[in-house]
Amino acid sequence: MKKGGKIVLGIMALGIIGAIFGSKGGDSKKETASKVGEVSSDVTMGDSIESDNLSAPKSDATEAASIQAEYKVGDILESKDMKIVYVASGEYVSDNEFMQPKEGNKYIFFKFYCENISDSDKNISYFDFNCYADGYSAEAFYNDENALSATLSPGRTTMGCAYFEVPENSEDIQLEYETNFWTEEKIHFVYEGDKDSGFVPEGNSSALEETYAVGDIVETKTLRISYLSCGDYISDNEFIQPAEGNKFIYCEFEFENIGDSDEHISSMLFDCYADGASCESHYLDSDLDATLSAGKKTKGKVTFEVPESANIVEVEYVDNFWTSKRIVFTVK
Repeated sequence: MKKGGKIVLGIMALGIIGAIFGSKGGDSKKETASKVGEVSSDVTMGDSIESDNLSAPKSDATEAASIQAEYKVGDILESKDMKIVYVASGEYVSDNEFMQPKEGNKYIFFKFYCENISDSDKNISYFDFNCYADGYSAEAFYNDENALSATLSPGRTTMGCAYFEVPENSEDIQLEYETNFWTEEKIHFVYEGDKDSGFVPEGNSSALEETYAVGDIVETKTLRISYLSCGDYISDNEFIQPAEGNKFIYCEFEFENIGDSDEHISSMLFDCYADGASCESHYLDSDLDATLSAGKKTKGKVTFEVPESANIVEVEYVDNFWTSKRIVFTVK
């Protein structure tokens, strides 16, 4: 090959490398916000877009400003992984005489609806939020009643509250949420006193395509899982009863280790969803917890609290923590 040909190839290679790195450098994470009842400004929500918007991407300053925006009751935050609706805020009055705010303080709550819009499992919890009253850090109030805490597989939802103790005379109360762990980007939800957006989740009453019913046996590389039974669970403990409009359900399984190494089985590897929404687990009769050596078996139940009105109840077993692979069992 002539020397001139080598020069041309070298220029072409540099151009290709520049294009690749240039395109990577242009990627940025986009956060969108809208109001409950309004169409989101995100392209994927179906809005029409002017050609000028396509030719003029956001500057770094504009992008940072959108991430640092303040969200009020009724606003919707949609990130790459999670859709969060700021449903309501208000004061919380505890009926537990042993759990009361200090003199001059009060309890408040922020209520959120969260939907996993990614393609892998996501955790959402009140631990993810920090509260500040007039710029000072506020102490979290760990209340089990309707607390925001769930592991969501793709497409699943949850709704719950984050509780805090703040001075009664606080004028500016904000809840901080980190949208990006690596860059420490944060947004703020503004406390607006007793205010409710009126948001009601639609729910998803369609079952997943690949599910297993009572009597089915499913095998993985290391486990043979037999779905033995399911039904309503009646608690004989007067202090542990379902909330009004709810009921307890159970699922019974047998696990056999068909692999060559030990396998740990736990009720904590199960999640329950009613019409797509996360349900609370209960350890009423949950005895499914064992380490199985090769060829060994265990049998036990998992129990959950679900709405009586739910159309579709599904229990998911996390088969692979790293890949978020799950096995889905139908309850009704």
